[in-house]
Amino acid sequence: MAVKESLTAREAAEQVLGAEHADVLRESVALMVREIMEAEVAQLVGAELGERAPGRRSAQRNGYRDRRWDTRVGEIELEIPKLRTGSYLPGFLEPRRRAEQALVAVVQEAYVNGVSTRKVDRLVEQMGLRGLSKDQVSRMCRGLDEQVTAFRERPLEGEYAYLWLDAKIERVREPGGVRQKALVIAYAVHDSGRREVIGVDVGEAETEAFWTEFLHSLRARGLRGIRLVVSDAHQGLRNAIARVLDAPWQRCTVHFLRDMLGHVQRAQQPMIATAIRQIFNAADGTEARERLGEVVDRLRAPAPKVARLLEDAEPELLAFYSFPKDHWPKLRSTNPLERMNREIGRRSDVVGIFPNDAALIRLAGMVLIEQNDEWLVARRYLSEHSLKQVLCAGTVPEEVHTEDQEEVIELTAA
Repeated sequence: MAVKESLTAREAAEQVLGAEHADVLRESVALMVREIMEAEVAQLVGAELGERAPGRRSAQRNGYRDRRWDTRVGEIELEIPKLRTGSYLPGFLEPRRRAEQALVAVVQEAYVNGVSTRKVDRLVEQMGLRGLSKDQVSRMCRGLDEQVTAFRERPLEGEYAYLWLDAKIERVREPGGVRQKALVIAYAVHDSGRREVIGVDVGEAETEAFWTEFLHSLRARGLRGIRLVVSDAHQGLRNAIARVLDAPWQRCTVHFLRDMLGHVQRAQQPMIATAIRQIFNAADGTEARERLGEVVDRLRAPAPKVARLLEDAEPELLAFYSFPKDHWPKLRSTNPLERMNREIGRRSDVVGIFPNDAALIRLAGMVLIEQNDEWLVARRYLSEHSLKQVLCAGTVPEEVHTEDQEEVIELTAA
């Protein structure tokens, strides 16, 4: 193969402008990335192209390999330098962000398995994914699956004071038709104060048996220290929590309010919503219980069913008041999980119907890995001192403030 000589900026510009019928922008990009690759390889091997440098050289070149690169300025034919030992991949060809790479893999698998729609076909075309083989799809999917499996099976170290559980319904293709399946997600707050996604799985439905198995798997990986579980009121999930975790349960107040509005006429909904919301804005648990009793009395005549359901749900709706006041806004609902569900839904809506369970777990898992990575470097969700207070004493008086935490810990230890 002919020796490639590095070009100066002036020579590169003259070459592009001098070519007849040249696509100036595309050719400029091609020349630029060629020079980038030559510079990177020269740094990697310790010598410029054709240079004799026995004292510095750490590897030998071995020609070039062709690769097509789809860009916004058109398709570019790259000649990527090869090495006799080791490998080289240009930095600008690094894979997409993991969640987007997972989306590509799901779309590819759906496409290859013959379940794509015209919408998915257009997406594939826009991404430049033409001429894909089943082997290419399988290799890409295997790499993602390894990451997701390692994430889902990693040991859980330390203690987790609070646990949130939720499920999202997705459509999956199976022999004989399409089924709706439950994608379940668990996230918790570690004793360091940081949030973690600690579990994700797919089940046939939100049955007690499935939730029990899922929670047992979290226990087997090291989940411990749970002081409160937050979820919606699915009966199978409630039973599984009581059986496996034996921890207090906080019913999601947002789901509860939504359910209550479904039991009254549209004209009554603003009044019902205002009355119930004031319960969750009380100064302490005692005031909240008093407010709940007053609301129940007021609603007995205009909305008897809501009054009865509200009275029956008092312990599970007000459980969060037994914990530090700074934690209340984050304990009374599953809203943080709802936001993650929307992120997953934004991508799964593109797919529509997943070709199998593995594809669903792959996409959701990569989205959750990215979210978990962001949480690890972000600001703490809850203060480490307040969590130690909860983990040491179980629950603490509501009037204890942040400045008194060290004294509470010392008293508890004594």
